[in-house]
Amino acid sequence: MTIETSRRDFLAASGLVIGLSLPLGRAAAAAAGTPGPFQPNAFVRIAADDTVTVIVKHVEFGQGPSTGLTTILADELDADWAQMRMEFSPANDALYKNLFFGTMGTGGSTAMANSWMQMRTAGAAARAMLVEAAAKRWGVPAADITVSKGVVSHGAHHRARFGELAADAAALPVPENPRLKTPDQFTLIGTDTPKLDSLAKTNGSAMFTMDIVRPGMVHTAILHPPAFGAAVGAVDDKAALAVPGVVAVRAIPQGVVVYAKDSFTAQKARRALKVDWDFAKAETRSSDEMFRVYAEAAQGAGTESEKTGDVQGALQSAAKTIEATYFFPFLVHAPMEPLDAVIEKKGDRCDVWMGSQFQVGEMGAIAQVLGVAPDKVSLHQQFAGGSFGRRAQPDAGFAVEAAVVAKAFGEDGAVKHVWSRENDIRGGRYRPLAVHRLRGGIDAAGKIAAWDQTVAIQSFAIGTPMEKLVAPTGIDTSMFEGSGTDDYSFPNARLASVRMENGVPTLWWRSVGHTHTAYATEAFLDELLVLGGQDPVTGRLALLKEPRAKAVLTRVAEIAKWDGPLVTGRARGVAVHKSFGTYVAQIAEVSKGADGLPRVHKVWCAVDCGMPINPNVIRAQMEGGIGYGLGHALYAELVLGEGGRVAQGNFDSYRSLRINEMPAVEVSIIKSTENPTGVGEPGLPPIAPAIANAWRKLTGKSVRRLPFAHEENA
Repeated sequence: MTIETSRRDFLAASGLVIGLSLPLGRAAAAAAGTPGPFQPNAFVRIAADDTVTVIVKHVEFGQGPSTGLTTILADELDADWAQMRMEFSPANDALYKNLFFGTMGTGGSTAMANSWMQMRTAGAAARAMLVEAAAKRWGVPAADITVSKGVVSHGAHHRARFGELAADAAALPVPENPRLKTPDQFTLIGTDTPKLDSLAKTNGSAMFTMDIVRPGMVHTAILHPPAFGAAVGAVDDKAALAVPGVVAVRAIPQGVVVYAKDSFTAQKARRALKVDWDFAKAETRSSDEMFRVYAEAAQGAGTESEKTGDVQGALQSAAKTIEATYFFPFLVHAPMEPLDAVIEKKGDRCDVWMGSQFQVGEMGAIAQVLGVAPDKVSLHQQFAGGSFGRRAQPDAGFAVEAAVVAKAFGEDGAVKHVWSRENDIRGGRYRPLAVHRLRGGIDAAGKIAAWDQTVAIQSFAIGTPMEKLVAPTGIDTSMFEGSGTDDYSFPNARLASVRMENGVPTLWWRSVGHTHTAYATEAFLDELLVLGGQDPVTGRLALLKEPRAKAVLTRVAEIAKWDGPLVTGRARGVAVHKSFGTYVAQIAEVSKGADGLPRVHKVWCAVDCGMPINPNVIRAQMEGGIGYGLGHALYAELVLGEGGRVAQGNFDSYRSLRINEMPAVEVSIIKSTENPTGVGEPGLPPIAPAIANAWRKLTGKSVRRLPFAHEENA
């Protein structure tokens, strides 16, 4: 029996499955060594009961790919939204890789962008096969058949639902280049379709790793070293082992692990551990010490990545100049669900339940630790309760730790490894600490004549498996992406960076480099424009390089009525920034709160993310980015104290935005026919500088050290 024959037999029995390899086609799938009677990288499955299931290759942690990818495919298929379902794909690079990464992964706001044509083609191919099946059954030309909301029709006499045609369609060849819709033909794309996972998350049926229970499962709690780079020395586990329900205690390279019958018992026993730590290789500097070193480094020339004109000459001849140094602390991702995994080993096989962000890489790391073949590791992908970059680890750090924990237990069976909030806050992988030094000058007419920007920051990519992707030339562009010269045109400009060495493990944090570059750029630019007597909106419009950036700035000024009257005691600030191919402008209205900090009443936001697949999701992501960015700008700071020890441990000391502090948000989405770009991260970068610019206008104070609540800003 050939692969193709067995594929037809299977599909005839089970419905229609469209197998899409990358590129589309059966030959490519066969070359990938795909087992079984049909390609397991199928993106769409149509059952006899009319349900259409979309296979989602990206992790869903609230940013919306399950809805977005399903919307794209359903539109090209002309399905009814009520018949759509989703399930997560297995870990398989050959079939489900992120087309921008070359491996499975979610990040950089790429889910919609890399899947756009892939999912459209999948839906269009399925539609074409259903139409051809109907044409053969009814003996009519395929061109005369219409499809709408899951129903295939020919005139008034022939009508069939997808499920009725699925078996016939399954026997047909998959078209290599199906005809795609033009934007004016879209029926679901661009509409507020309800999120596909909302009901399950509301009624509790959506499964997260926290919900997984396996027979005989053992729970763990881990005690990590109190300083980064420290190692386990002597362990006194007598008191921990005496806690009823404790199964074992093991020392591993990452710390000391307690195994118990339930998580409460494991955590209780962890508190009873006594450990002598070896600090010989630990990072023992405090945050203040690091800031001093970084600030000094930022005063130097750095490594230039861009230079236009004569910056030094322009500064010397400028009518007025200003200089500013901006300080950005370590920040924790702090997703609602901390890192967790369930690993169940049975002989030479292993099953993993987790919300994996880099599925293939993490499963490979687990396989290596456990000493099993990679094809013997099965991922059961779960919904994840947030990430903001935390789950996307270049070295698969948490997956490795979970596998080491499971291996150290020494027995087959399921081990559930869950971090506490303290593990999360103190566990590293922070947004890097950074210092920006900027110098600028204006000419006699008030126009900006010179821009000089240097950032001192640690690279989290160089020296990791991600170096080839992020820093192929040896320069980590994420350290300074989104700096002033990216968006604006200055006659004399210079951008430089200094790569700092630091023993604190860092990682991308929501919007990566843009989280600090947007603030330094937009806050400093605002000061220069005001110094030159220019309006912050019209001044930016004259400097912005791209028409789409100008369009979002113009739109946000219109909806906020930038030139209109203001409530007494309030001021407005503006910022515009491009990140991950998406253009966002925001205006924040601020007053002085009772605590002496900015009280943000309303934020207006304009966004151009290309073709808006689901405006409801886009608005939600802009609102979420604004809230997340606002809370961190006002309150959040991860502080290393004496000996390099983390000062915070939970939300009582690592402050987040509270519900009563969330401003009203009005989002305007620019209509576009450009290919879609990201929305998970771009809403964050403009909010902090917009607040800072409003605060300076209101109080006369420039905030150059975040968060706003830092004592230096009092």
